[in-house]
Amino acid sequence: MYTIFKDDSSIILTDNLKKSDNIHFFYFNKVNLKDLLNMIKNKTLHIVLYDADLDMMWNNFLKNFKVIEAAGGVVRNNEDETLFIYRLGKWDLPKGKIEKGELKKEAAIREVEEECGVFDLKLGDFIIKTYHIYEYKNEQILKISHWYKMKSSTKLLKPQIEEDITEVVWKNKEQIQLALNNTYPNIKLLLENIVVR
Repeated sequence: MYTIFKDDSSIILTDNLKKSDNIHFFYFNKVNLKDLLNMIKNKTLHIVLYDADLDMMWNNFLKNFKVIEAAGGVVRNNEDETLFIYRLGKWDLPKGKIEKGELKKEAAIREVEEECGVFDLKLGDFIIKTYHIYEYKNEQILKISHWYKMKSSTKLLKPQIEEDITEVVWKNKEQIQLALNNTYPNIKLLLENIVVR
């Protein structure tokens, strides 16, 4: 199963035929993806696309987008606080594009260092991949982000202003709950996966 976000809407690709009343259900081979993306524009909808062959569906889904791969980290300190960035009016976690020839783990560390001014990172386990769609210069982009657990004890944080990051802060559990009211659905999903593990 794949869960892809576009703004506040979700698109789930699945090979499980279980239907639900709260969602819009479509057979993948009977839906026009451009129409579907237009349908969810400026709305909050939960859509399920079904095909018995999940791999085939995913590969065909990817053909509709320019795919960008990114990597980032859920960074914790010794006080069990989590590192957040504030960019373009939303709380987010540090991540960025994987450069050509770069390993995902290397990109994750580099991006956290660049965006937050953190230089004592200890890389932990891979968590999950998240997927989100956005439009850039009239092109549909699908960003696949690879997330890793990390540790740091850096106190002095420095936002990467040229990347529109205006704040970098450590947040405790209560502060995280408040931040979740002003973040992206894929960040909520990612943090839920950390709590479950």
